[in-house]
Amino acid sequence: MKRYTIEQKFKSAAAFLVILILFPYIVSVFVNGVDPEETTNENFYIRVKASEEEEADGIAEVEWNEYLTGVLAKDVPADTETEALKAQAVLVRTQISRALQRSTQAEETENQKSDRTGNVSDVILEIDYLSQKEMQDQWPADEYKKRYEKYRNAIEATENEVLFYNDTYAWTPFHQSNTGMSRSAEEVLGSSEFPYIKVKECPADKESEEQVGVFTFSYDQIQKKCHHFLAAETDGEKAAAGYSFKDFEILEHDSAGYVGKLRIGETICTGDQFRDALSLPSSSFSFAESGKKIKIITAGNGHGMGLSCWTANKMAKDGKTYKDILEFFYEGTKTEKDLNFIAKNK
Repeated sequence: MKRYTIEQKFKSAAAFLVILILFPYIVSVFVNGVDPEETTNENFYIRVKASEEEEADGIAEVEWNEYLTGVLAKDVPADTETEALKAQAVLVRTQISRALQRSTQAEETENQKSDRTGNVSDVILEIDYLSQKEMQDQWPADEYKKRYEKYRNAIEATENEVLFYNDTYAWTPFHQSNTGMSRSAEEVLGSSEFPYIKVKECPADKESEEQVGVFTFSYDQIQKKCHHFLAAETDGEKAAAGYSFKDFEILEHDSAGYVGKLRIGETICTGDQFRDALSLPSSSFSFAESGKKIKIITAGNGHGMGLSCWTANKMAKDGKTYKDILEFFYEGTKTEKDLNFIAKNK
């Protein structure tokens, strides 16, 4: 009996000691909630659009970091320098977090008259990514593990880091290469919403393997591909006569050398409209006559706004960190840990 009493007293004392140690934490959790620093992304899943071959309903549930890894692998070449890859990991995370936030806010607006609130579990993301199966199918077998680990390590090395501008997720466009200068969002979009997307000198881009592209089209091909904004001319006399080289005139360029406006016959359109219609790599282009056809010479690859992958890679080779790269291309933004959003939606 005496031994039992001693054991009970010992157990009671131990329990009291545990409570005494944990009491401040319990009070803190009760008052402030769980510390986001202690929250990880483990088992945080999101819904994404998938092929019907992978999922019968076309929707897959993918672990957060696995999805980020797949998006990075889809967009960025495997031979990218580590610091440049980490910079783009932050951009990808910011892009997806921004999409999730905007979608959940839309859900909350839609359901504001009910008790239901927007949540990431309600959102189906459509940003393309590579699943592990697709990586295995597309990559050489002896390269799969090395490549996967490189992308995954870039995601984990920048865990939860995103770009903020004035306490909101920054818009983080990036492109493969430009004319030697990146573009201003204000010039391209006609809006001052993204003042951190500025013209930046990128002389290394002129050395890009995809710097110059040459494409030849018949005038009839261009008329068909651009019909949606040449509609006023597709049924009249001009349509019957067809176009010739004199019907194509570049009217203005932006400060980075991209075509701002051009004339096709009597129609004025933007360089980006023309680029999209013809699937050109860039809206920095010039025209040359080529017999009965028109030759289009492009410079750079992509829309030209935000980070240039080519220059970012060069900066990484020169010893710049991923934060240096982000500060250069998105001047005025801050790279910060974004833990509250993940904690809220786990």
